[in-house]
Amino acid sequence: MPSFLLLIKHSMRDNVAMTGNGIIQTHGCFSNSIHWNFSPFVLGLSVVYLSGKRGPGGPGCYSQDDVDALRALAEEPGIVDLFLTNEWPAGVVNGADTSNAPSKILDPHGYDPVVAELVAEIKPRYHIAGSKGLFYAREPYVNDSAAHVTRFIGLANVGNKEKQKFIHAISPTPASIMSSADIHARPPNTTLSPYISPAKSIPVEEAPKRPAEDADLQYWRYDVKKQRHGEASGSRLCFKFTSTGSCPRGSKCNFMHDEEAREHYSRNVCFDFLKKGKCEKGPECRFAHSLSDEGVVRDTKPHSARRGVESSCWFCLSSPDVESHLVISIGEGYYCALAKGPLVPNHVLVIPVEHCSSTLMMPVEAEAELGRYKDALGKYFEKEGKTAVYFEWVSQHSRHANLQAVPVPLSKATSVKKIFHLAAQRLGFEFSVVNPDGDANRGRELLRSKYDSKSSLFYVELPEGSVLLHMVDSNEKFPAQFGREVLAGLLSMADRADWRNCKVSKEEEIQMVDDFKRGFREFDPAE
Repeated sequence: MPSFLLLIKHSMRDNVAMTGNGIIQTHGCFSNSIHWNFSPFVLGLSVVYLSGKRGPGGPGCYSQDDVDALRALAEEPGIVDLFLTNEWPAGVVNGADTSNAPSKILDPHGYDPVVAELVAEIKPRYHIAGSKGLFYAREPYVNDSAAHVTRFIGLANVGNKEKQKFIHAISPTPASIMSSADIHARPPNTTLSPYISPAKSIPVEEAPKRPAEDADLQYWRYDVKKQRHGEASGSRLCFKFTSTGSCPRGSKCNFMHDEEAREHYSRNVCFDFLKKGKCEKGPECRFAHSLSDEGVVRDTKPHSARRGVESSCWFCLSSPDVESHLVISIGEGYYCALAKGPLVPNHVLVIPVEHCSSTLMMPVEAEAELGRYKDALGKYFEKEGKTAVYFEWVSQHSRHANLQAVPVPLSKATSVKKIFHLAAQRLGFEFSVVNPDGDANRGRELLRSKYDSKSSLFYVELPEGSVLLHMVDSNEKFPAQFGREVLAGLLSMADRADWRNCKVSKEEEIQMVDDFKRGFREFDPAE
């Protein structure tokens, strides 16, 4: 049977996302020659993994950064289908029927309290582990604050003398396409979560304590139980509320409305730092990375001047100039809005929530959310008989990034690449193809690696997945509306190349947004 094989020989600290033939999405940290085989016939499975053991570091041991990366991943929306670990989670047999389980299950060797913490946060539908060298299929258990149940499966070693099962077949339907009734289904033998209270039935060695300075520097998050305020009940900060003090979604907001975070934000504390405890921008960040009043501010401008840059920005949600009636969806790192003066109906802008001059400068983890928005838009446009063309003009003078998504008829999809090449020739330059293999995710990765904040560039993501890139010279006069003008030509809409010729009344814009939301709601990753 054809299979997807992943073989990694050294530990990796970064959260990894990859696809096998575009079939299976995986996220995790792994090490030491771990082999996993997946059936390529299952589309859309979400797989998370942490291999290796607890230890001082080095080959065969996972790191605190690995754990932190998975904890950050656990905060992402959506349900994880499979969680693969080397170690068994401490306390997994709590509340379970062990009358027919192997006696070795009571041996404390091979249990890991860190894995128990992770599985309680990630809440996968299946958790598979192998360190104890025995087969054990636990009854399904309910998860705290989640509708679905989790099934734990421990696998024995290959060729074990006891002839216990070392291979186990499952046929899971991806949670992303399951019905609500199936997600909520609970078998008759379902138990409470074994991780609700500290594990007591199985003794484990005390986990090594993390140095206080590491905890401060590497990862920090709000204690949700202590810090949550307001009506919204999410566990991640709402940017709209944090930046303005109000949120139009009120109690329906999926994110946390935290007064203390708002106070810190008003003192110019970095939103990424408030949200995740760290900031990917490093020394380039203009805001403070400290909750104390003595925190270092990364800019010599007065506080009012720094926030003033954002307050006059068209795309900052905290700005009085933002036309919030055009917003169609708000996520954690990105939001979507209909374009002002759209080229065609449903012309969308995908915009960073934070004030950022290019989507290529956004934190690595934000790429996952951007991918979800692009997937959702793709499904929506496909329902309308269209496909999306994405482009971004990144200038040294850009203020707030916006990735434009223009739907074009499927019949025109194969012509997009040709017309962009022709337009480039007329302007005297040639596009380079970033990813000749057409892997769109790889294309974004390569774009990020090529981007220098001191450079200007234009790129377009084609319907077939290829990315065309033009690095703009400092003395080159590049038309800011190039992408729109090219697509206007493709669609025989030369009169709509300038957005100012396409403006409509606010009432019409509100109606357009309402119409879009109705059709997009079933795909919206922020819902």
